[in-house]
This record gives sequence, C-alpha cells and structure tokens, in this order.
Amino acid sequence: MRDFAELLEKARRRKTRRVVLIGSDDREGVRALRLAVEEGIAAPVFVGNKRKTEAILEEEGLEGKIIDAASLEEACELGVKLVRSGEADIVMKGLVKTSTLLKAVLNKEWGLRSGSILSHIVAMDVPAIDRLVFVSDGGMVIRPDLQTKVSIIENAVRFLKSTGYERPKVALIAAVEVVNTDMPDTMEAAIITKMAQRGQIADCDIEGPLGLDNALSPLAAEIKKVSGPVAGRADLLVAPDIASGNFLGKSAVYLAGGTIAGLVLGATAPIVIVSRADSAPSKLSSIALATLSIENRDNIGNGKITP
Repeated sequence: MRDFAELLEKARRRKTRRVVLIGSDDREGVRALRLAVEEGIAAPVFVGNKRKTEAILEEEGLEGKIIDAASLEEACELGVKLVRSGEADIVMKGLVKTSTLLKAVLNKEWGLRSGSILSHIVAMDVPAIDRLVFVSDGGMVIRPDLQTKVSIIENAVRFLKSTGYERPKVALIAAVEVVNTDMPDTMEAAIITKMAQRGQIADCDIEGPLGLDNALSPLAAEIKKVSGPVAGRADLLVAPDIASGNFLGKSAVYLAGGTIAGLVLGATAPIVIVSRADSAPSKLSSIALATLSIENRDNIGNGKITP
C-alpha cells in the first residue's frame, strides 16, 4: 500500500466490523470510533461504566450498544468474551490499563490465545517514502532473543499477508549492514536470514543485517553495494529491541511529519491500542488496519517456522 488513504479506501470496500471498546468511558476512544463509523468501516460496542459512557456518547454524537461493567477487570472479561464468542471482531483499548486488558486477552479459559507471542506492529505513512513501511516490535517485547525475533516476524508476516501483501520484504535492521561479532544483533540477523534462505521461515523474503538507509532507499543500497530482493525495498523493519522500534515509530511522526497506526498481534483477533497523543487519522488508520487484517486471514498460510 502506498499510504493511509489507500488503506482507508480498501477498508471501505470491506465488510463493516464490530469493534468493542473496553473501558468505554474514554472520550478519545469514542472519537476514534466515531471516525470509523463515519467512514463505514466499524460498528461499535461499548463495555464499561454505562452512565459515564452514555454521557460521552451523547456529547460526541455517537450511538451503540453499551454493556455495563462494575470494574475494569469485569469490563475486560466481558469485552474479550464478546470477541471470543463471535459477537465482536476487534478489541480496542479504552480507559483501562494495557496490562489489565492483556491479562484478559491471555486468559486460558475464555481469552484470545492463539499459541503465538503477543507483539506490536506499527505502520508508518511518511512523506519521504513512496509506500507504507511497517515496524515491529516497538511496543510489546522488550529485548527479544533470536527465537522470539522469529516469532515476531511470523506474527508480522501473517498480518501483512492478511492485508494484501503476497510476499512481504523483511529487513532485520541494525546500526551497520555487515556482521560484527561485537554486535550481537548483526549476528542474530545473519542467522535468521540463513534460516529464511533454507525455508525455515515461510512466505517472505528476509535480509539482514541491514542499515535503515539501505533497507529503505534503493539509492543507498546501490551506493553501499547491498543487493537482494529486500535491499532498498523493505516492507517490514524488524527492530533489535523495543527502544529502537519505539523511537523509529515516533520519529516518523515528530521528525518526519508522518502518521502512524498500530496493532497488537498474536491473539486470535486484532487489538487496537490508541494513545491520547495519537492524531485522528492515526486512530482511524489503526482501526482500518484491524478491519483489513480480519478480511483475509482465513485464506492465507500461517507463515510459521517449519522443521
């Protein structure tokens, strides 16, 4: 996809999805859903304090089913169970702690476990790049080891395929594009690249280590004599740790004047977590990403590591 305008246009052509806002007395979350309703991509369900939610909905000019909950823990349980039972399609974080929500998502009896780790992905729409670029993981896994990085890649590739990417180009980014024994991230990137070449990671092209410049820019890749299907054309940047992934996503907004959208992956349904600091287009794009990922996920391969 070229940009969020194309993303939104694709979402408009798909089936409207039911989004459950957990901790629904959240004005920012309600405003995000109002945008999604206006675009015809979402139908909201609200779970939380009914009295406070009703007041916010009236003020914001939005309607929807409200399920009252006596506590945030109960709201998380009720909301997750709605998705688990098929009465809703997407989880959206409202006025509730992320840890409380994820505890419900991972509940062994009625949660949304899939067998995968939970990881975060961000889509970046920046003026300097001619396409959407995705980054993982800048929001969930603090310091992934090699196997966890493989799991992050699997989650992201599965997601990208569900949104229409036939064979995502994955760049394992590091400070340099050469293997350096003093830089473990470059060693792990080289190992994962070899695993992909041998067919141990499916449905994508992987290269690493790559610098950010030669992962995104064909000119930089040519100048540095870095070749291959991913060099200069990466769809997905896999960060070595949460700090670098987080900085990269936020720099797209605050240094490059771009817009970002993000989801938590790895559950049986997408999880939208919007920040109060996110712009309206960012929130809308996060919901649009979630709706697109549902549309095709049953028709794709698992993108799992093979023996």
